[in-house]
Amino acid sequence: MVPHPDYPPVAARSVRVDVAVTADGWRLDYRVEGAGGVLLPERAAGERTDGLWKTTCFELFVRAEEGAGYSEFNFSPSGDWAAYCFDLYREGMRDLVLAGSPDVRGSSEGDCFRLEVALAADGLAPDAARIGLSAVIEEAGAKSFWALDHAAGAPDFHNRDCFTARLAAPEAS
Repeated sequence: MVPHPDYPPVAARSVRVDVAVTADGWRLDYRVEGAGGVLLPERAAGERTDGLWKTTCFELFVRAEEGAGYSEFNFSPSGDWAAYCFDLYREGMRDLVLAGSPDVRGSSEGDCFRLEVALAADGLAPDAARIGLSAVIEEAGAKSFWALDHAAGAPDFHNRDCFTARLAAPEAS
């Protein structure tokens, strides 16, 4: 991922994510290098929680190749998460109903922070084709906004120009 040019990181050197899609769901493995000063929320109950993007948070946006609707997932180092669906760009927002909570686990080693997420397939549209991956990294009172790509202007992970990754066929489980 790359930081938004108007909001450079303080010390974080890189944010990357690996995505694996299987018949059972998705596995996301986010890593922040240079995370020594990153604000990491305290471990919580791992519940659905709004407003996670206000501090360090990792995100996944999913949409079909056609149509205006999309889903947004937020994952906090605390273990809390959020999932929403939208009918149009930032319109028609509602909670996305999931059969089970995503498994969100954070760990640190040296100056690297890792967030691993297991997301069951039931929460994902069967025609999902494009994804946007992003992160809000808070450190030293400042926030940097990371994404695979940024649209012009202020950071906006909902912008379709940020949905740059295409999904590969699911791996055998």
